[in-house]
Amino acid sequence: RRQCLSLARLPRHLTFMPLSSADPFGGVIITDWYSPPDAPAERFKMNVYILGGQLRSDGVRVAVFRQTRDRSGGWLDSRVEPATNTQLENQILAHARELRSRTLSQTQ
Repeated sequence: RRQCLSLARLPRHLTFMPLSSADPFGGVIITDWYSPPDAPAERFKMNVYILGGQLRSDGVRVAVFRQTRDRSGGWLDSRVEPATNTQLENQILAHARELRSRTLSQTQ
């Protein structure tokens, strides 16, 4: 069930990024660029892919993109630590499991 990992159920700390598009049937969530208020010369974008209904580590993929502003004001692609993607995937899965557990306990 892809509903377990829908946009509405993403952890609150991930929903601050502006949404560019979401396809609940295809399992793709794409954010727009977001610049943290304390770092306006840096911005991030995230793509979340829901690969299946199972709440397993291979059921979610996250791709984080980072850009930094150069001296002329343009944006340059910058490196994102690979662990960042994995940490976000784990947070999404943990939150989805928590919601599922809460839902199951309410229906019993």
